[in-house]
Parts: sequence; C-alpha cells; structure tokens
Amino acid sequence: MELNERAWAKSLAERLVRDLSGYGKNESTIAVTDGKKLPYKCEIYKYSGDDKAEPDVSNYETDLLVSDKWSDGRWVPRVVVECKLAITTHDSLTYSAKAATHKHVHPYLRYGILVGNLKNQALPGRLVKHGADFDFMLSWEEQDPSNNEWQHFCDLLRQEVDASRELQEMFTTNRSSQRKRYHSLHRKLVLA
Repeated sequence: MELNERAWAKSLAERLVRDLSGYGKNESTIAVTDGKKLPYKCEIYKYSGDDKAEPDVSNYETDLLVSDKWSDGRWVPRVVVECKLAITTHDSLTYSAKAATHKHVHPYLRYGILVGNLKNQALPGRLVKHGADFDFMLSWEEQDPSNNEWQHFCDLLRQEVDASRELQEMFTTNRSSQRKRYHSLHRKLVLA
C-alpha cells in the first residue's frame, strides 16, 4: 500500500525503534521519533537583569530523529533523516540548507536523506550535486525496503550515531588535558 511521506516516515520510525533498541551508551537508550521539532536557530536579542541570555529559538520539524535518551528525560539529537518519495532540485537545495541550519545549533548532528520508491533509478545527480550538507544519502527501489536495504539503513544509522557521539565528545572536551587527541579527520566517500 502506498503511503504519503508523513505516514511513511512514521512507519519507518516504529520499525527503527525495534531494530535500533539496545544501541545506547552510558545508560542511554536510542529513541526514534517522527515529526519532532528541532531548533535550527538560537539568537540572543536581550539579556535579563542578572545577565542571563534570553534566547529566541526557531524550530523545523524533522521526518526522523534518532536520539540518545536517558531515564531522567535528558536527550541528545544524533541523526536526522529527511524522508522523500520523490526528489526535485528544489528539494535538494531546501533540505541541504535545512541540514546546515540544524548543524549550526547542533554541530555534532549527522544529517541525511532517504528517497524511497525510486524503482531502478540511482540517487539523482541533482541530489548529489546540491546536497552538500548531507552526511549520507540513500535510495530504495520501493517504499518498503528489501531486507538488504533495511539492514544497510540500520547499519548506517548506527555508524552515524557513533560519529555524532565522537564529534560531541571532541567539541565538549577540547579544553580538557584528558581529552582524546586527534591528528587526522577524513570524510570518506563511500558509494554503493
């Protein structure tokens, strides 16, 4: 049965909750939500009398959001996946820009796009050309993935969660004498 994009994303979120469970770290669990709003802008226009910033925050709704979540309610966004059943040049430009704005507020966030129902077509060239701010791009032949497509998607999400965790650790411990010290970063191109 053909679903609209919103219903499709919801069905993927429900399946991911089952297949990514148990991938937490340090007592966190993986949470997957659809339609969650995530800040893309945080600007300061004034301060209170005690010098506390009063931020103005704006949000975009995400199709799929994979997060680390703790029992006390804290959570950290790790991966956003935009879910499309058709892709245009305008979509490529718009969603890549959306990825960039979200990463401005969450510099450790990983961001990708999934295009379903492409039949025997490859990733569209316009998506690759205009999707500079995506960390990954995937396409499926149908709305419902094959077993191999689903396994690849889940494996990729686990890798992206790990990358997000490592980036956040790097950013938050950069002034610590006990931090991990890196001497190389390579953003490898993997085509499949």
